[in-house]
Amino acid sequence: MDIISIAKKIEKKGGRLYLVGGAIRDEIIGRKIYDKDYCVTGISENEFKEMFPEAKIQGKHFPIFCIDSVEFALARKEIKTGLGHKEFRIETNKNITIQEDLLRRDITINSIAKDVLTNEIIDPFNGIQDIKNKIIRKTSIAFKEDPLRVYRVARISASTKFSIEKETLELMHILKEELKTLSKERVFCELEKALQTEEPSLFFNALRKADVLDVHFKEINNLIGVEQAKEYHPEGDAYNHTMKVLDKSTELTNDLAVRFACLVHDLGKGLTPKSMYPHHYGHDEKGVELVGQLGNRIGVPKKWIAYGKVSAKEHMKGGIFFNMTNAKKVQFIERISKTKLGLEGLQVVVIADKCSTRNTKLEDIEFENIGKNCISTINGKYIKQKYNIDEGENFARKLHQERVKWMSNFFNNNSRKNCNNYLNKI
Repeated sequence: MDIISIAKKIEKKGGRLYLVGGAIRDEIIGRKIYDKDYCVTGISENEFKEMFPEAKIQGKHFPIFCIDSVEFALARKEIKTGLGHKEFRIETNKNITIQEDLLRRDITINSIAKDVLTNEIIDPFNGIQDIKNKIIRKTSIAFKEDPLRVYRVARISASTKFSIEKETLELMHILKEELKTLSKERVFCELEKALQTEEPSLFFNALRKADVLDVHFKEINNLIGVEQAKEYHPEGDAYNHTMKVLDKSTELTNDLAVRFACLVHDLGKGLTPKSMYPHHYGHDEKGVELVGQLGNRIGVPKKWIAYGKVSAKEHMKGGIFFNMTNAKKVQFIERISKTKLGLEGLQVVVIADKCSTRNTKLEDIEFENIGKNCISTINGKYIKQKYNIDEGENFARKLHQERVKWMSNFFNNNSRKNCNNYLNKI
């Protein structure tokens, strides 16, 4: 698709074509642009259809024209008619200017347009200056008309690492009750995008500053002020620890389900009575139910919930793997290898948990390679050949016993420091 040809065709009909929104923002910041959205002025809906009969029409509340996977929308105004993200009356006509269209947008850094033919920048709300200052600011007071903007702003803060100015935070707080009208699909979509950033903690910190974190993420909010043992957690409370673990996970994996598992690994600490601080006995077991509650509330995939439950329940045991008896080690690796999170996923959780705030040595917590090697070496085929028995209760017992022997021999022949170095070479 030749965007210049399309722009010239629109110009001949008396209209203009503009690149708008996040694409302009990312172009100015210098980030890679993945999606380009275009706004058309001076053209009616019927005229656009006649000019581009191949365009597919999308959108329930106003038409979005799609040509070769590129979206074109007519300039529009929005009038709020009720509560929620969808209660708006949309007005589109050929007399609406690009400035009027930009006015309805959420924040100044998204309220910038560029004329496709002339490259002229239209920036009526000083968005470029806010980009230079790394500030997220409302475009107008109309910001408070759409509750979804609260999560969008928090997510954009995480992706750009920009700070949110005070008045915008206040408007986010005003929308607190209306956040409850959002569908779980909308909330999850913003969370998913936030988890793709380098510092997803900024998403949660923005919601915390606006005092809206407890609406959809109350289990995370409940970690604020939860004391931990200072010798193990110099970073402070359970919330700060969780944020550091979450950010550490982005260095270790691109799997968003595993990042979510890191986010929820310590939810159980939010249930600890203050009289027990700084200890959190049983928080691993308590966290399992909380993962399900959070996941179901915001509509995360079942796979993510399954990952999170294993993370909450097993991360403590993963952290003390080398202190277990060989029999307990084998029980642990057999149990974890059968879960959806698996040894690889739980290993990420444990590394993020132990190495985000402490000088923990990796050789003290790396169990993935040892576990995988044990299971693959001492398998069903090995037992059948050695004992000439079929599967059954005796078969399972022999399999476990042989794995315990393997584990004992392995640790007898290798120091803790050299265990994983050895496994990485074979």
